[in-house]
Amino acid sequence: REEEERLRNKIRADHEKALEEAKEKLKKSRDEIQAEIQTEKNKVVQELKKKESKPLPPVPLPNLIGINSGEPADPDVREKRDKIKEMMKHAWDNYRQYGWGHNELKPIARKGHSTNIFGNSQMGATIVDALDTLYIMGLHDEFREGQEWIDKNLDFSVNSEVSVFEVNIRFIGGLLAAYYLSGQEVFKIKAVQLAGKLLPAFNTPTGIPWAMVNLKSGVGRNWGWASAGSSILAEFGTLHMEFVHLSYLTGDPVYYNKVMHIRKLLQKMDRPNGLYPNYLNPRTGRWGQHHTSVGGLGDSFYEYLLKAWLMSDKTDMEARKMYDDAIEAIEKHLIRKSNGGLTFIGEWKNGHLERKMGHLTCFAGGMFALGADGSRDDKAGHYLQLGAEIAHTCHESYDRTTLKLGPEAFKFDGGVEAVAVRQNEKYYILRPEVIETYWYMWRFTHDPKYRQWGWEATQAIDKYCRVSGGFSGVKDVYSSSPAYDDVQQSFFLAETLKYLYLLFSNDDLLPLDNWVFNTEAHPLPVLHLANTTLSGNPAYR
Repeated sequence: REEEERLRNKIRADHEKALEEAKEKLKKSRDEIQAEIQTEKNKVVQELKKKESKPLPPVPLPNLIGINSGEPADPDVREKRDKIKEMMKHAWDNYRQYGWGHNELKPIARKGHSTNIFGNSQMGATIVDALDTLYIMGLHDEFREGQEWIDKNLDFSVNSEVSVFEVNIRFIGGLLAAYYLSGQEVFKIKAVQLAGKLLPAFNTPTGIPWAMVNLKSGVGRNWGWASAGSSILAEFGTLHMEFVHLSYLTGDPVYYNKVMHIRKLLQKMDRPNGLYPNYLNPRTGRWGQHHTSVGGLGDSFYEYLLKAWLMSDKTDMEARKMYDDAIEAIEKHLIRKSNGGLTFIGEWKNGHLERKMGHLTCFAGGMFALGADGSRDDKAGHYLQLGAEIAHTCHESYDRTTLKLGPEAFKFDGGVEAVAVRQNEKYYILRPEVIETYWYMWRFTHDPKYRQWGWEATQAIDKYCRVSGGFSGVKDVYSSSPAYDDVQQSFFLAETLKYLYLLFSNDDLLPLDNWVFNTEAHPLPVLHLANTTLSGNPAYR
């Protein structure tokens, strides 16, 4: 009883104190309050300046293997590889001419283009995203042009609200990969500057970051359309690789701690059917709607569990266990075979399985193959087989169209299989996921059909998406004369063309034992550390 009384008095006292402070504030004139806010802001700016000017510690570069190799001996394969390099040059040259400095290119209107994920600012997304592809293709003049633009113009102190996830995978991933490949310090410095601008997004009651953050003010918020103000699994779950590398390169554990905190929180939560829902509220730490997907909104969370383990030189067993558990639940609840014998991955919505698969989900074939080695109960063969089945299904989604390019989403209902039904799912926007899976399957099996399928896609893209001003998405893959969407996506240069080039290169170009690709196809080196607490960094010991 006394305890309760004491607590009540304390609450009352705290309450009165708060009221007094509020009254004090209200007495102040508007100008005084503005002045106080300005002072606080200036303090923050000074702190940031101090942080930014701190030189980064010298860090031993991991042993980088296979960054200038991969020339195929077979002249036919070399010719195909050269064709893909020519396509990259066409995409880059037109961006260089008509969209330089803008985030993306409108190849038909021949001007710059930007979407809301990059805020309202010109941040040269295509440049940052394309750098490592230019580098491995040996397009070094183009690489230098990009580097020069980044050095002079890439500025993150803009009043612009950006997607934390997109900026992490495209910008931080792209800058880190460019740094590791070329050794040019400017990329590391810019990556660390930008990372500092993303950190305020983690200032939430749970430490689950907001979807968007204003780079100047540090104010965060969530997408208006997401379930009841929730953050999205694939967004807050796709930071691990980049943030571990940031801690490695800076000697500052803050990045590592942020992503490990997210992991710990997810481990504690109960999961309906062992599945992770796509929505989590950053205020309450509770799941939003119970939708589960291995496509958009879920996809790269699972990929990053596997890749965290690979990137740690297979020492991060916690990540591997989370991956294995998740994959088991996915196989049990989401993976089915259609009447026509096609293996597909559905989506769990409102207590039932929707028999529809998105183009984005097609990456999972490659993921299953990549995770086969090291899986439980000698199931390596099983997962390689599963990867092959997904690759086959996704190839069918391409093959059953007029253009031989795959739709955004396709159904497995009744008589309709691997075909888009709704008009707004018939588009192809230069996406990489199917080709990504062909490449992983090629690396693990060397079955020639994967190169054959990759070449079919290359020819279709060159025939139907190429315009004189670059490459554009198409609005209907079932129409023989489709309308263009007039956007050359930055991921076309970062991922689609990179995976195609790797598919027609030897395995000694970016070998998978030494490199792990982030979800935007930016290669990051495996960190051979004694443990994941970054003991390899002398500044950190």
